[in-house]
Amino acid sequence: MINEEMINNRIGRNIKRYRTLYNANVGELTQSDLAKKVGVSVSLIGGLESKNSKSGISIYNLYKISEVLGISIDKFFE
Repeated sequence: MINEEMINNRIGRNIKRYRTLYNANVGELTQSDLAKKVGVSVSLIGGLESKNSKSGISIYNLYKISEVLGISIDKFFE
C-alpha cells in the first residue's frame, strides 16, 4: 500500500531527476534557482529531493515546478 511518505519520496526523486535533465539539456538550474522561480523556500526543494520533507508539497506548487522544468505534472508520480 502506498502511503504519504512514499508519494513524497517519489515526487522528490522525480523533481531531482527532471531538474538534472533540465541542467543537462537547457542550462544550470540549482535548487535555489528553482525555488525562486516557483516562489517556495530552498529548504522545501532540498527537503523533497533528499527525502527529508515532512510537509510534502501542494499541487499548485508542484504544477509551478512542472512549468519551470517544462514537463507534465504527471511525470512526478511515475
